[in-house]
Amino acid sequence: MDRVILLVEDNPDDEALTIRALTKNNIANRVEVARDGVEALDYLFGTGAHAGRDVTKLPQLLLLDLKLPRIDGLEVLRRLRADERTRLVPVVILTSSKEEQDLISGYSGGANSYIRKPVDFTQFAEAVRQLGIYWLVINEAPPAPRAA
Repeated sequence: MDRVILLVEDNPDDEALTIRALTKNNIANRVEVARDGVEALDYLFGTGAHAGRDVTKLPQLLLLDLKLPRIDGLEVLRRLRADERTRLVPVVILTSSKEEQDLISGYSGGANSYIRKPVDFTQFAEAVRQLGIYWLVINEAPPAPRAA
């Protein structure tokens, strides 16, 4: 089974940092990157640039930034949770936002976890290590949706 992490991140530095932290912690899952909310939704629903993708193969984990171009992370989360096919995908909000309203909106919208990106790489790598162990090893993933 191909266990994919979908990283939705528009900042190239944060994208590189996240991938580096995953690699440093021997998290070997394939990482697909969407650089804005539209691209994330296209990946999840097999539309646009991802037309024809097998949408029954959902990511094992979605790492979602909030401040994204075109469609923000909270709207991506809303659409993901509103669709029967994707509503059970584990979503970890990974953001630098310190706004309490984002925290509340994230959990209200159905996020499974909310992590503020630490500024220090060592702390960030440790957060990613713990996240990987929990979500990719310990946590029992929801069953894959059946093809329509």
